[in-house]
Amino acid sequence: MLTKFETKSNRVKGLSFHSKRPWILASLHSGVIQLWDHRMGTLIDRFDEHEGPVRGVHFHKSQPLFVSGGDDYKIKVWNYKLHRCLFTLLGHLDYIRTVQFHHECPWIVSASDDQTIRIWNWQSRACISVLTGHNHYVMCASFHPKEDLVVSASLDQTVRIWDIGALRKKTVSPADDILRLSQMNADFFGGVDAVVKYVLEGHDRGVNWASFHPTLPLIVSGADDRQVKIWRMNDTKAWEVDTLRGHVNNVSCALFHARQDIIVSNSEDRSIRVWDATKRTGLHTFRRELDRFWTLSVHPEINLLAAGHDSGMIVFKLDRERPAFSVSGDSVFFVKDRFLRVFEYSTQTDAQLITIRRPGSHGLNQGLRTLSYSPTENAVLICSDVDGGSYELYVIPKDSYGRGDTVQEAKKGAGGSAVFVARNRFAVLEKSSNQVLVKNLENEIVKKSTLPIATDAIFYAGTGNLLCRAEDRVVLFDLQQRNVLGDLQTPFVRYVVWSPNMASVALLSKHSIVIADKKLVHCCTLHETIRVKSGAWDDNGVFIYTTLTHIKYCLPNGDSGIIKTMDVPVYITKIYGNSIFCLDREGKNRPIIIDSTEYVFKLSLLGKKFDQVMSMIKNSELCGQAMIAYLQQKGFPQVALYFVKDERTRFNLALECGNIEKALESAKKIDEKDHWYRLGVEALRQGNTGIVEYAYQKTKNFERLSFHYLITGNLEKLSKMMRIAEVKNDVMGQFHDALYLGDIRERVKILENTGHLPLAYITATVHGLDDIAERIAVEHGVNIPHLPKVRKPALLIPPNPVLCAGDWPLLMVSRGIFEGGLDDTVRGGNDDYEDAADADWGEGFEIDEVDKIQNGDISVLEDEHEENEEGGWDLEDLDLPPDADTPKTTSNSRSSVFVAPAPGMPVSQIWVQRSSLAAEHAACGDFDTAMRLLSRQLGLRNFSPLKSLFIDLYMGSHTYLRAFTSAPVVSVAVERGWSESTSPNVRGPPALVFNFSQLDEQLKAGYKATTAGKFSEALRHFLAILHTIPLIVVETRREVDEVKELIIIVKEYVLGLKMELKRKELKDNPIRHQELAAYFTHCNLQPPHTRLALMNAMTVCYKAQNLSTAANFARRLLETNPSNENQARTARQVLQAAEKNMKDSAQLNYDFRNPFVVCGATHVPIYRGQRDVTCPYCSAHFVPSQQGKLCTVCDLSVVGSDASGLRCSPSQTR
Repeated sequence: MLTKFETKSNRVKGLSFHSKRPWILASLHSGVIQLWDHRMGTLIDRFDEHEGPVRGVHFHKSQPLFVSGGDDYKIKVWNYKLHRCLFTLLGHLDYIRTVQFHHECPWIVSASDDQTIRIWNWQSRACISVLTGHNHYVMCASFHPKEDLVVSASLDQTVRIWDIGALRKKTVSPADDILRLSQMNADFFGGVDAVVKYVLEGHDRGVNWASFHPTLPLIVSGADDRQVKIWRMNDTKAWEVDTLRGHVNNVSCALFHARQDIIVSNSEDRSIRVWDATKRTGLHTFRRELDRFWTLSVHPEINLLAAGHDSGMIVFKLDRERPAFSVSGDSVFFVKDRFLRVFEYSTQTDAQLITIRRPGSHGLNQGLRTLSYSPTENAVLICSDVDGGSYELYVIPKDSYGRGDTVQEAKKGAGGSAVFVARNRFAVLEKSSNQVLVKNLENEIVKKSTLPIATDAIFYAGTGNLLCRAEDRVVLFDLQQRNVLGDLQTPFVRYVVWSPNMASVALLSKHSIVIADKKLVHCCTLHETIRVKSGAWDDNGVFIYTTLTHIKYCLPNGDSGIIKTMDVPVYITKIYGNSIFCLDREGKNRPIIIDSTEYVFKLSLLGKKFDQVMSMIKNSELCGQAMIAYLQQKGFPQVALYFVKDERTRFNLALECGNIEKALESAKKIDEKDHWYRLGVEALRQGNTGIVEYAYQKTKNFERLSFHYLITGNLEKLSKMMRIAEVKNDVMGQFHDALYLGDIRERVKILENTGHLPLAYITATVHGLDDIAERIAVEHGVNIPHLPKVRKPALLIPPNPVLCAGDWPLLMVSRGIFEGGLDDTVRGGNDDYEDAADADWGEGFEIDEVDKIQNGDISVLEDEHEENEEGGWDLEDLDLPPDADTPKTTSNSRSSVFVAPAPGMPVSQIWVQRSSLAAEHAACGDFDTAMRLLSRQLGLRNFSPLKSLFIDLYMGSHTYLRAFTSAPVVSVAVERGWSESTSPNVRGPPALVFNFSQLDEQLKAGYKATTAGKFSEALRHFLAILHTIPLIVVETRREVDEVKELIIIVKEYVLGLKMELKRKELKDNPIRHQELAAYFTHCNLQPPHTRLALMNAMTVCYKAQNLSTAANFARRLLETNPSNENQARTARQVLQAAEKNMKDSAQLNYDFRNPFVVCGATHVPIYRGQRDVTCPYCSAHFVPSQQGKLCTVCDLSVVGSDASGLRCSPSQTR
């Protein structure tokens, strides 16, 4: 059984497949009807108007309808497009068991526990016949697929065949209404419309199901006597043919398969059984652990079945339908029925080659799985699932082409899978021993190889190579060398497709495709929601594949798309240009013509073949939202621009790619305020002042326009803006313009006119306009405000702009491949600026529409500017000769005076490319790479202590210069060892703030603090050295050795000081107190510090009465020849005292005779010969349990991790 789809729900009592769509209806014991898409595995809809269990459900063959019947005695007809019940048929007096539409007439047949079968006309919504005769519950009733017959099964132990021919005749040519009324009573009590043709008796218990054969005069029934019976009928009689025994509980349902000569039954014994309808023997049994089966449904068109059980339903197939095939050159070899056939692509001819035996017994799902062909030897390997996996080897005779009647004995063998790996060698997988057996054409073993992983299938991977599949990975295995060439983690791989040149491979799983190269290096992964079926590579390196419903493509970068929608699944064998050759499930070869324009276009775009892209745009019908979205997503909005007809989309694309002229074209056609505003913003960003001005004019945005004139220094137009504001009665706008212009008299006039007399007086007085101030005081009698004395009055006026008018200077750049070449007509670039220049202020700002003019008269304004008839820009007509017509220039040509140098590579990028030293990468600001380098070289994982050092390095290798006010700060890289004589084209390494001499100073400070007994301060100094060393760069090999030596010195001090600080914390554990003091003496310290440590340990042990150990420390102290006489005297006294009683009062974990190192984390001795792990950076030793943890000495690296070693000098990489 090949399960295709499974649901979990309440008990399923009724099932029905849709004849065309991949849908199935399931009616539940809970009263809900579910509509599922069994191909996608999704619930489409649910209908729950029935009260109580729904036992029967059925789709109409052609209309968007289905019918349901339930325990509420109701039959409901639903429209699944409208998602509702259309009407209810009432008449049954007990539970309704099954319902079914007639294949031609507008009828529904229903079976009920009221012991009747009713036929309804769903168009007139009336019951047209009642079939009575059963004397117990009628469990099912169904129409014959072709004839005018109904079969019914009842708990009265009979199956009845009813003839409804008279009903058909009456419906086709109905009598008049009076006759029908007279017949109504007879119909109700089983009139002549439907008569019992046969009563089939033979079951010993109630019959649960009976159904017709789709084409033959056969009936199958299943009953509570646990038997499935086959019945045959002719025109005169019906009789029992055979009984199928095997179920151990009530048989719920039994059906003939629509396309195969088999019977499928299910039962309350929790099993589905498959029977051979001709041999009448059991073929297969499928069991569930806990769930009883209640119903079965067979798809009318395709090889699918469904079964309903206690906790849901299952949709399944009995056999694989994929034909086994192998492509070789111009031919495809495949198996159809009992023949090996060959199809030649060039001539499109199909020929039989040889007869092959049917595999094994007529067991299910033991069809042929794979086929492998050797062209030189003309040999074929066919693998099947017979006997748990076996293969057959055939050598095709040369003269058998076209005849196909040749029968030859195959060479057979057991094996999970078998493929040719060379001209006359094939490999067979032996799963039990996980070996590959290489055999010759005589089926003799030549060689055995053990596989590197637990393999369940092998695939061809080039001569002498195999692709071995495990549950979650594939491995490329070389049979000659017996080594692994590649390894890739994938979902469970079902099929493998190599490109013609063996450079790429597609690994097909159930719902995904993984593309990799010939060494199994991952390229991309594609996920599908629907099952992937097959695939092949085309000549361009594009992988074309099929799913259940589509033919699709996958580009090398992982982009995919749909080429064609399919009604039925097909299996691609070969691709020639625009022709895809496929095998269908019937084993027929057929070419499918496809349109490859879309994926060839995307491939050209991906490969930057822009000439090809351009010609395709001109000649192809490439369009659609998907293509535009793709071009936008891939960073080619300028290409998308040429596909789009919709002006709004064109506008958005033009803004995205910065094509301001195209955006202006679209904005004119759209002519909406929002689009003009966005155009203005983009033009301002590009510094295109002409279009900014035009956009602000179109939106009548006076404030922005005034400010625009201010920052571009166009005071003449700004003064005209002030006049416009006056005419429009916009007092604030007028005042702002006067403020921008620094026009004091105008500001005083505005304040006076608006009644702000004190402000007008102050303004006039402050700016020295005494005559106006006096006039205001006299005329208006203002209370003169008192003004404080100002030492030096200053005039408030805006600063001069940096750039006066004109567009920003633009780079001289060559036009892109898509600009101009794709334009059908070359448009003048300056048309839009001319529009801006020709704009008539009077019309543009609708001055005529102003109703109330308080601050001035328009006629006065127009008289004042009579000479400006052009429209407000003071453009005078030049008296030029008639032949001096100059062509309009594009915006680029106007700025062609300024040619900026081509941008070079940033210095930081040069540093990164040249260096493999972490410090220099950090100085470039590339912290990520620096951390990766340190992780690889020193096993670092904790970068927190280095954060501030990274920042210091970066800041120290850059300096910053201020430019003028509106420009950003300029960053300048500082180089190490720079001098004026250095060539400007040669870049030195970055300057670093840390150097080796600084560490020397730190070391001395650490020594000093240790001598003074300031252990915390000393530890801080030593840790700072350990944290700085990874970011030090030295020049010579000798210095590198010194740095490595320094790490060892500092490590010893850090370890010792940490033990000493821990010892000081321990008050109540005298034994541990002594041990830590003892271990400290074994750290490799400077002689003065070693003496102090020995003195300390001696004192601690002596006080604790561990005299033997104290004597050892005293002896070691004297061996160092202490210069301090007090230390020597104390040691000698301890020795004398100890010699009287050479005993220890407490046993310590300390053996001075056995050499040891101290664990950096647990502070216990690791004696010589005991296993330990080390820190890859500071080389501190640890007990094995610390493996994989952070080093507690340096606080940077992972203990026991692999690392290549410290890199701190360019001399190490030369």
